[in-house]
Amino acid sequence: MKTKHRQAIEQECTRLINHYANLNDQGRWEEVTALYAEDGLMTRPSTPDQPIVGREALLAAFLARPPRISTHICANIVVTVESETEASAYSVILLFSGKPADDGGLPIRDEAPPLIGDFRDRFVLTEEGWRFSERRGGLNFRAG
Repeated sequence: MKTKHRQAIEQECTRLINHYANLNDQGRWEEVTALYAEDGLMTRPSTPDQPIVGREALLAAFLARPPRISTHICANIVVTVESETEASAYSVILLFSGKPADDGGLPIRDEAPPLIGDFRDRFVLTEEGWRFSERRGGLNFRAG
């Protein structure tokens, strides 16, 4: 595979990871689930042994989540291109979450220390473009 093509795939998959975090923090669940293949699988870092499979089930799981304000910071993203239609990635995630200040504005009140975890992703090229076929999360540290 030519270097430019490999780099384009790496860039698309890296963008997918970052876009996922932004949409997640904005609570745009339909758009988050559209980043998965139709039969995509996710495990949350807090429940790595409970896979959620398929866009419908993923959307239901996101909608059932209690409301919160969050900021995900993605780092150390390394994408490995496996073929023209498949890739994988490893990334580290730092999660801050909380509630708005009493007046409803900023700064956000932290309810718990930040969480540090990782995602091991698998991607597949679909008619819609690159999508997550798997997002497997895990927790590594709880600060504080």
